[in-house]
Amino acid sequence: MARAAVPGGLMGRLDWRVARLAGHRDETPTARTLLLDVPGWPGHLAGQHVDVRLTAQDGYRAERPYSLAAPSGGDRVQLTVQRIGDGEVSPFLTEEMRIGDPFELRGPIGGWFVWRPADPAPVLLIAGGSGIVPLRAMLRAREEVGSRAPFRLIYSVRTPEDVYYADELRTPRPGVDVRLVYTRTAPDGARTAPGRLGLAELNSHGWPAEFAPNCFVCGPTGFVETVADLLLALGHDARRVRTERFGPA
Repeated sequence: MARAAVPGGLMGRLDWRVARLAGHRDETPTARTLLLDVPGWPGHLAGQHVDVRLTAQDGYRAERPYSLAAPSGGDRVQLTVQRIGDGEVSPFLTEEMRIGDPFELRGPIGGWFVWRPADPAPVLLIAGGSGIVPLRAMLRAREEVGSRAPFRLIYSVRTPEDVYYADELRTPRPGVDVRLVYTRTAPDGARTAPGRLGLAELNSHGWPAEFAPNCFVCGPTGFVETVADLLLALGHDARRVRTERFGPA
C-alpha cells in the first residue's frame, strides 16, 4: 500500500535519484518486494520511507510514498509494494517492471517513526496488513547490528495467505517474540478463532507498560487509532507510542 502523509516528519535527502530494479520476490498474491540498485544512496534508518515517481511518455507524473522494507545496505534498497487494483503506481511496480527498468526515487524521509540501534529499551511492534513493512526493517536492523533490545511483534492479518515475510517471521530469533492474529481465517490447528486484535491480545502478548517499551504501530488508519487508544488504556506513555498510517493514495 502507499503510505499516507504524516505531519511532522523530518525530511531526509530530497534529491531525486535513479533506481533500477535488480530483483524481486512475491510476498503474497498481491504484494511484491523490489530489490533496487540506487547509486549514491546515503543510507537510512529503519522506519523511514521514500517517494517514488513514475513519468509516462506524455509527461504525466505520479508520485507515491513507500516504506523502506530493510535496513540500510550500501546502494541496495528494498521496497515492498501492495498492488492496488485501480492504482496508478503499484500495478506498474508489481506487474510491469522488468530487471534493469529505471524509475525515480527520493529520500530517505522521516525522523520520528524510526528505531535507533543505540536505544536499549524494549520494543513493541504492532502491524496491520501491509503495515508490517517498516517494522520488518526494524527487526532486520536489530539482527544486523546485534542489538540485545528485546522485541515483540503482534501482526494482524486477514488470512495466512496475507502474511508478508512469512518464512522470516517463522524463524525463531533470540530476543524476538512474534504473535500472529488472524481476523478472517486462521490456519489449521490455530489455538484461537479469527477475530480483531483487541485489549486481551495486547495485554497478553505486548510488553507491560511499566517496562516503558517503545511502541511502533503501523497499518490502516482505523487499526492504528484503535491500537493506540488501547495502548494508552493499558497505561503506556503516549510519548513512546509512535504511529504510521497506511492507505491507498
